[in-house]
Amino acid sequence: MEALIALVIGVLTASGVFLALRGQTFPVVLGLTFLSYAVNLFLFVMGRLAIGVPPVIADAAAYTDPLPQALVLTAIVIGFGMTAFVIVLALKARAELGNDHVDGLHSEEEDAPR
Repeated sequence: MEALIALVIGVLTASGVFLALRGQTFPVVLGLTFLSYAVNLFLFVMGRLAIGVPPVIADAAAYTDPLPQALVLTAIVIGFGMTAFVIVLALKARAELGNDHVDGLHSEEEDAPR
């Protein structure tokens, strides 16, 4: 199971970096979202989650740490807000510049027939 989770985190990170390095705004936003998901999954897995044990220390011998769940929940909310902000920013840049390139320049290769 650990290998599967590590593989999923690696694939999310690799695809997020690949998409974040693209030249258009939508793949960049999608790549940043994938990177955010990879970090959230990494934080969640690093908490050594246990099933069926209380989240606070009581008289039980085993307990689970509630901090990773709180961090991931907070990161999800912040990530959603930042994704919404970046999408609105990309839409505004597209409306003002007329293209969706991250640097605002339109390359001549795209006009050439293929």
